[in-house]
Amino acid sequence: MDRIKVGKIVSAVGIKGEVKVYPYTDYPERFEELDEVYAGDDGKVLYIDKVRYHKNMAIIKFEDIDDRNTAEFWKDTFLCIDKKDLRALDEDEYFIFDLIGLKAVDDCDNYIGKVTDVIQNTAQDIYEITADNGNTILIPAVYEFITDIDINSGIMRIKPIEGLLGEQEEV
Repeated sequence: MDRIKVGKIVSAVGIKGEVKVYPYTDYPERFEELDEVYAGDDGKVLYIDKVRYHKNMAIIKFEDIDDRNTAEFWKDTFLCIDKKDLRALDEDEYFIFDLIGLKAVDDCDNYIGKVTDVIQNTAQDIYEITADNGNTILIPAVYEFITDIDINSGIMRIKPIEGLLGEQEEV
């Protein structure tokens, strides 16, 4: 079954078995909507008891994890859900895993490269596109530059402005 990473346990919190989770979502409240997650490579089911938040992190108490030592065991573990349990998105919203691998083309259908990452630590997302020659291009995820995303055909259409794709000016 396809599973999607929704977060990573980064540390234990306190002495009652809570863990601090770095969410892989722009909607961290998602953890409140879940009853369970799959943890680690073997996909052990962890049942969510309580969720609270602190500084962009989810603090989660799982059933049967009642002390710091047990919580520490799960440090650096990815938390996943089944793909079928993903929340519905609004129009013009995309899951990062759907964007990775899209073919980036300009408005004249000239190939630019493939989307290799989505950087989320800025005011807006930044799409990282890697050209065949290995060069990396960073494109802000705004309508001025991204004119169309078609997941079904695997294409992201970009309207480049001068200098956006790293063109050199003639002297």
